[in-house]
Amino acid sequence: MPKKAFEIMNTKLETISSEDSIYSAIEKMIDRRIRSLLVLPKDEKDDYGVVTVRNIIFKALIKGIDPHKVKIGEIASKPLVTVSKDASIEEIYKLMEKNNIARVFVKDKEKIIGVVSFFDIMAHILIERAKT
Repeated sequence: MPKKAFEIMNTKLETISSEDSIYSAIEKMIDRRIRSLLVLPKDEKDDYGVVTVRNIIFKALIKGIDPHKVKIGEIASKPLVTVSKDASIEEIYKLMEKNNIARVFVKDKEKIIGVVSFFDIMAHILIERAKT
């Protein structure tokens, strides 16, 4: 029974530069039918971030901000909420609840190697229940 982050995480991380426009993020998300993008650090002093459909809608679109003129770095959520690859699923969903977030990024040392979303946890629970 999978119990660790690395066993249920999604390793197909889509990234975007913090210098790209919000419009570029919208295009990428719609094209790939995904809800979030990993925002790459500008330099070694910067943190990884995440931009979600929710960020784009609430921090830009409903405020009338031109998505062609504003950079992703201005609306991305930073720093990421992360766990080690050996974190338990229970630890992950407690972090999600505490921080009111839908995804937690998985690190191996300082490198982001995956993401666990509500969907991943739900699929894991469904699979485990089907086995009993």
